[in-house]
Amino acid sequence: MLIIGHAVVRDVLDGDEARVIDLVRQAYLLHEQGRTSVPHSVFLRFPENARNRIIGLPAYLGTDPPAAGMKWIASFPANIERGLDRASAAIVLNSLETGQPEAVIEGSVVSARRTAAGAALAAQLLTADRHPDGLALIGCGLINQQVLRFLAVALAPPASLVLHDSDPGRAEAFATRAAALLPGTTISVVADAEQALAAHRLVSIATTASEPHLELTACQPESVVLHLSLRDLHPRTVLAARNVVDDPDHVCRERTSLHLAEQLTGGRDFIHTTIGRLAGGAALPPVDVPAPVVVSPFGLGVLDIALAEHVRRTAAERGLGVRIDDFTPVPAAAVATAEPTRERT
Repeated sequence: MLIIGHAVVRDVLDGDEARVIDLVRQAYLLHEQGRTSVPHSVFLRFPENARNRIIGLPAYLGTDPPAAGMKWIASFPANIERGLDRASAAIVLNSLETGQPEAVIEGSVVSARRTAAGAALAAQLLTADRHPDGLALIGCGLINQQVLRFLAVALAPPASLVLHDSDPGRAEAFATRAAALLPGTTISVVADAEQALAAHRLVSIATTASEPHLELTACQPESVVLHLSLRDLHPRTVLAARNVVDDPDHVCRERTSLHLAEQLTGGRDFIHTTIGRLAGGAALPPVDVPAPVVVSPFGLGVLDIALAEHVRRTAAERGLGVRIDDFTPVPAAAVATAEPTRERT
């Protein structure tokens, strides 16, 4: 068993955004080709606090060699007030020869970066013929921090960045960090979400909202809206948009904005295509009336497995992490000949 902590995961992934985007692209392509197994996520909720949840995302990825495992990710929004990250996670990778767990990886870094990489990939595919005039971020937390970093690689550093958060102090702190990351970018903080939606044709929404609260009437024509938190948009706004998802069956669950839109209409005809199809070269189907393009990725577990397996292999090659030889039952013959060892580098 190899235990890989937060610092090692960052050591492997920092500065490698282009590779992470490519790993996500390949995972989406394999999913579109039917070379994955992605059961529905399991949501563990708590009767005394409806905001908190822990989600299990099992997945199999048909790479060569294949990989399989599960991400177990907790979302406790009140952590932000405690100075902690909202989300924490662990990823278990299993051997496909024996089924035994062979790695446990701190998952919050993987989770945030696969989300941001998927968003950047979708933006890259959807703006290939019309470069964004700038970027607006609604929600100034960890996810949009990573989205900004990945978009700067997938597209280019934005000439203008507009920020909005329900907490003005958080938006100002984000602006300071963004200025250090992108010294050539003009950065402004706006007081309401509608100003952010109107500012640029590329928008990323990553909040902790549990109920719809936004319309897209303020958006510029044919804007691309990365709807990463999934529950911000009113369902009729979703029905009026051109919708891109990662997997219709996964995203139309758990009272997401798209789930609510499905309940209104009784079907999913409002979903136009998937990220995997776009990555494979398909075009977004045309519409008669210009409308915003809304990208709503549920977050497939295969993306976590793809990045976690890359982290595992890289850490093993570099001799990083903590190896525990007696994590699983040790055969009697092995116990007689060798003592368990623990190594750390």
